[in-house]
Amino acid sequence: MKRVLLLAFAATCVASPLARAHAFLDHAAPAVGSTVRTPPTQVKLWFTQQLEPAFSTVRVVDRSNKRVDRDDAKLDSDDARVLQVSLPPLAPGHYRVVWRVLSVDTHVSEGDFAFDVAP
Repeated sequence: MKRVLLLAFAATCVASPLARAHAFLDHAAPAVGSTVRTPPTQVKLWFTQQLEPAFSTVRVVDRSNKRVDRDDAKLDSDDARVLQVSLPPLAPGHYRVVWRVLSVDTHVSEGDFAFDVAP
């Protein structure tokens, strides 16, 4: 029994760093799935790990999949876990944020989420 517990503990110790090996989206502004009354001037994404700036992107598209952001995605100068892109004044409607990032440990993750601007 002790041997089984020891093996289980060892497996957990080895697997734990692997479970944190990707930069996952922690939260965003505007929030995932939210409806905002005031059009945002930027989208900010907070990740669980620092990102490689040259290989991390975000874009915002409208309902017809037309890009609407200013194509100026960058990491926050104070926190390499934060990716941001600025926006022009947005009309009321449905928008999708699409991101692909490379964490400093060289793992890629990607995803998307939507938010709405209320009329």
